[in-house]
Amino acid sequence: MNDRMHKTREMFSNRILKVIQENYRVHTLEIKHDMKEAMPGQFLMVWVPGVGEKPMSIGNNNPLTISVADVGQVSGEISRLSKGDLISYRGPLGKPFTLPKHTTQNRKLETGNPKRILVIGGGYGVVPMYFLAKTARKQGIEPVAVIGGRSADDIIYYKQLFVACKEVFITTDDGSKGKEGTVMAEAQWLIESKRFDCVYCCGPERMMHAVAELCKAHRVQCQVSVERYMKCGVGVCGSCDINGKLCCSDGPVFDGEEALALSEFGKKRRDASGTLRDI
Repeated sequence: MNDRMHKTREMFSNRILKVIQENYRVHTLEIKHDMKEAMPGQFLMVWVPGVGEKPMSIGNNNPLTISVADVGQVSGEISRLSKGDLISYRGPLGKPFTLPKHTTQNRKLETGNPKRILVIGGGYGVVPMYFLAKTARKQGIEPVAVIGGRSADDIIYYKQLFVACKEVFITTDDGSKGKEGTVMAEAQWLIESKRFDCVYCCGPERMMHAVAELCKAHRVQCQVSVERYMKCGVGVCGSCDINGKLCCSDGPVFDGEEALALSEFGKKRRDASGTLRDI
């Protein structure tokens, strides 16, 4: 049996250790599972019996952590789970982010400066950014974060990021927390004025498109996490197609320039019927 089919059939069921209410509609679930093999950028297919499955970004691997917004039938059922309840899922799935290869110690020998990355998260896109920043820090890489939302009530994971990152910049559309405006205002001056070995981004697709274009213009390596409607999560059904690429297996993480070459990126997405819709 190949690895893809193995992951299709492998289902975990474990107890929820803790439920954290992040804001008015986002809950974080910590699960009794040390998923050592999980890497930042990968996801789980979370299953609700009799309802369906939904892809969820991994926010931490030990304890295994996901954050869910109550925005649909499956996510609504997951949001109503409590401490001690069983939760079922498959994973880890998808292509993860890749960090710069050299550690701080190696880099210091070369240039006197550590590797440094910029992680950018918009809305729920902050979740995998925390896992990435935490992993980078363990490898001796300095993470800097920019996160944003519509208002202060929409900002999540900022306390965790302040622990994992050297610096954290917060923006809100209404100015109720951090700087007023979008993440692009902060991201632009950081990319233009500071050295980063790579920029990572997850969030609204138009934002990621703008970040990828900015990085391309400044010749900075970039990786983005692309979200599409998913059914199987392992590259079988084709529902998450984007210009012939499958987000669940070819992604969800794509090189920035690779994503920019996809004509649908930042512009179109398919609904549950497979029909292309404007983003």
